[in-house]
Amino acid sequence: MELLYQKTALVSQKELQKTAVKLVPYIQKLRRVLKEDKYTVPESSINLPSDKKQLREVLEMKKKMVSRKLKYIIVIGIGGSNLGTKAVYDAMYSYSDVLAPRRFPKMFFADTTDPEFLQALCRFIELEIKHPEEVMMNIVTKSGTTIETVTNLEIILVAFRKKIKEIEKRIVVTTDRGSKLWKAAAGKKIKLLAVQPVVGGRYSIFSSVGLFPLAACGFNVSEFCAGAVKMGGKCLNSQPLKNPAAVSASLLFLNLKNCKVINDNFLFSPELESAGKWYRQLMGESMGKEKDLDGKTVHAGITPTVSIGSTDLHSVGQLYLGGPADKFTSFIYSSKISSKIKLPEKFFFPGLVNELKGKTAGEIMDAILRGVKIAYSNKKLPYMEIVLDGISLHSLGEWFQYKMLEIMYLGMLMNVNPFDQPNVEAYKKETRRILLSR
Repeated sequence: MELLYQKTALVSQKELQKTAVKLVPYIQKLRRVLKEDKYTVPESSINLPSDKKQLREVLEMKKKMVSRKLKYIIVIGIGGSNLGTKAVYDAMYSYSDVLAPRRFPKMFFADTTDPEFLQALCRFIELEIKHPEEVMMNIVTKSGTTIETVTNLEIILVAFRKKIKEIEKRIVVTTDRGSKLWKAAAGKKIKLLAVQPVVGGRYSIFSSVGLFPLAACGFNVSEFCAGAVKMGGKCLNSQPLKNPAAVSASLLFLNLKNCKVINDNFLFSPELESAGKWYRQLMGESMGKEKDLDGKTVHAGITPTVSIGSTDLHSVGQLYLGGPADKFTSFIYSSKISSKIKLPEKFFFPGLVNELKGKTAGEIMDAILRGVKIAYSNKKLPYMEIVLDGISLHSLGEWFQYKMLEIMYLGMLMNVNPFDQPNVEAYKKETRRILLSR
């Protein structure tokens, strides 16, 4: 992975150096956390990719639950409990769930209580499941009491019971050890995977939360973790200008000071859309805070958005180039395109766009991206580029670890706690009140 910003972020080297050097004490703290290799502070999530014991537990559970008959994995979770898993799954398989109907196993994500979706999923289970080993359900919730997750679990179990007699054998519960759900599942002899209590949901992709369903789906999670370990080393460099996470955090912070209150993640690899949505939660929950670390009311935050190239050039491109200059853009794309699909030499509709003749689809996408960057520069709109070394499990592991460390650094610069989410409880409290009143 490469971070490019020198001529486009509209931040002077002096400003960047002055800001990034403030992170050195925190970088030293993170280096100690990694060396101690324990789970005692929220930052301990950086130890997950190198946790061999956890990886063994995940792979042992895979052996117990996965056979050649497995066709469908249903992940029941919301937010940090499923966004990372979905990001990897979508990046690796992109559109192939529709275009490759005979590729198995497939993964479904029950992350909404929308009744139409739930009815369709239950109907699918009732019609398609012929043998218990064709399906597995992974329930993921740290607290074990998330309203949306419990709702989906109980509804989907109704369909499960109609097809599978001993449903307990086809369920894995991933939750905090000792949670209400842990105790209830243990009482029914359902298989359990523990989450480190100190690791927050949005930092948990390299825990059993993400590794188990990905391993069950056939992904090489060791390679995924190896990418994270490699990037972790780079992002703990005590020389901040050689530390990509410290640099990008500083760029985000300095552009925020310049009234760039929106961070648009413009993904020119469309298969990374779900990765953008994972980062949207990471930044949104981590940076959006009513109070800072000193208890002062600040209403801090950067609003993360997700755009897809080149699709969204035809929906919000006009806004970005002609509207308010309130955005700092991250262009994210792969440096390697495996497909060489090319336009035909003889067009069915000749003469429409003469510039396309003899070009590959990759060359056209590259030209569009380059054109967009030139247009942004001409308008003096700041941006940085995150260039992935292809779309692979290794490069995705790099991406996730880089972004989580970036947010930790950004929290320190903004003087907010990047690990809590106190205001999320507001809607949960009101939801429970409404349900109890009915």
